[in-house]
Order: sequence, then C-alpha cells, then structure tokens
Amino acid sequence: MLDAYVITILTLMGIWSVVALGLNVITGLAGQFNLGVGVYMGTGAYASAMLTTAAGFTFWEALPCAIAASACMGFLTGLPALRVREDSLAVLSIGLVFVFESLIIYLPYFGGPLGISRLPRATFAGEPATNQAYLLIVAGALVASIAATLYLRRSWMGLAWESIREDETAAQVLGIDPARYKLYAFTIGAAFAGLGGVLYAHFIRFVTPYDFGFLPSIYVLVMVVFGGLGTVRGAVLGACFLTLLPELFRFVQDYRNLIFGLTLVLLMLYEPRGLLGDGSFVWRRLHAGWTRIRTTLTSGRSYAANP
Repeated sequence: MLDAYVITILTLMGIWSVVALGLNVITGLAGQFNLGVGVYMGTGAYASAMLTTAAGFTFWEALPCAIAASACMGFLTGLPALRVREDSLAVLSIGLVFVFESLIIYLPYFGGPLGISRLPRATFAGEPATNQAYLLIVAGALVASIAATLYLRRSWMGLAWESIREDETAAQVLGIDPARYKLYAFTIGAAFAGLGGVLYAHFIRFVTPYDFGFLPSIYVLVMVVFGGLGTVRGAVLGACFLTLLPELFRFVQDYRNLIFGLTLVLLMLYEPRGLLGDGSFVWRRLHAGWTRIRTTLTSGRSYAANP
C-alpha cells in the first residue's frame, strides 16, 4: 500500500513521461524544434473532457477519440511547419500555443477561462478507479508508449527521422521525402502527447486553458533535453526527475525555483547531451559497468562449462 501523496507523484511522473515521449519523437528523433507540445496535450485533454461531460462518453470511449483529435492537430500544425526550420519553427510553434490558448479562453464552447470541471473518473475493472488503480492505468499507458517509441526508432521510419535530423538535404538526396516523414513525426508525437493530456485531465478531473500554455510546453522540452534528447530513457528519466525535484526541495519552498534553475544550468554547462544522452558521462559509465558485468558473467559460464 502506498501513501496517497506518493501515488500522486508517481502518477504525475507517468503522465509527464508519456508527454515527453511524444515531444521526443518530434524533436529528439525527427529534429523538429517544437515548442508547442502543450497544444497537442491540451487537444487531447479538452476533447476527452467535452466528450465525457457533454456527450456522455465514458473514459475508455473518449480515449481513442481524443488521441485521434490530437493526432489530427499534429498533422494540421505540421503542415505550416514544413515551410520553416530551426529557429523559425520554434517561433511558429510558440505562436500556435498562444493561438490555441486564446481560442480555448474566448470561445464559449470550452468553458472559457474557468475551463471544464467535474470530469468523470476513469473505470477500472468496471468500477470507478481509485488512485491506485489509476496509477496502473497510467503505468500501462507509459509501457505501451515506450514500446511503441522503441519500435518506431528501430523501424525504417525511425531511420528516416534520424537522417532528416542529421542532414535534411542529404536525406532528400538518398530518396527520403522530408515533408512526408516530418508529418508522420508531428502526427505520432501529437498522439502521444494527447494520450498524456487525457490521462492528466481525468486524474486532476478538471482542465483550464492555462494548463496547456507556453510554460508547460517549455517544461516538457526541458524534461527531454535534461534526460537526453533523442533517447527513450532520457525522456522518461527527465520527466520523472523534474517532476520529483520540486517535491524534494519543498522544505526550502522559497528557494525551490532557484535550486531547480541552477540544476538545469549546471547540467547544460557540464553535460550538454543530457544526463543519459548518447555519449554523456553518466551513460558512458553505466554502459562500461554493464559491459564489465556481462563480461564477468560470460567468463564465469565459460569456465563452468570448460573447467
């Protein structure tokens, strides 16, 4: 049995990890510097909130619809993104965040600045999910997202994304259509972020426009860069660590943001690849340690077989 506070922190870790994996597909694998992941997360959250409160859908019925809505939003925002690169893409995605937030606030269909409240609980085994059961739902979603990301990274699509990230012109010369694979990245990454948005909305049980604005988008980007851009382990570690870090320093509440910011500055100065990024100091040490352990175990088995 876990304390309610611990369950809450673990659930938020899982939710932000799913969102970070979505941004990692767009920015880490495909190399598209997107600062608008809040748009996709918010689309999933609001779609599920409206379906479950106004249309009478259950959580499980609204979930695939909300993910599909987020994927469509990723495709639509990816179309203008095809015309710009790097810094211009970052500025474009920031503009999309402010447009999305303004529409949610000023259009009456979405509840205005107060958002949508009284979202129904998710069900687990036919009963309203307790916090422990909801943690299992989030854990299942995280495992599925990790498995899907690993599969995509090893697929032809993942290789195409990485080639575009390294050199788009060279990838085009090799016969890869950058526009096509960029749209794939935006669509799939947005679907992951939308899944995280649905899980967040039904855990908090209300949504407001300010939950998915510019600052949450930056927060997710920091998670991905902190852990290691372009790696699944980095996205999950960054999301978990940066969700936990403010709680660890709650006893010095007045200085939490100072410690949080200082940690990020020091990491970027001395480990720009991220804590567990490819080639980082920590990852090299862990890989070397695992290699030694594996060599020792292999030698032991060989000696046992041929004393």
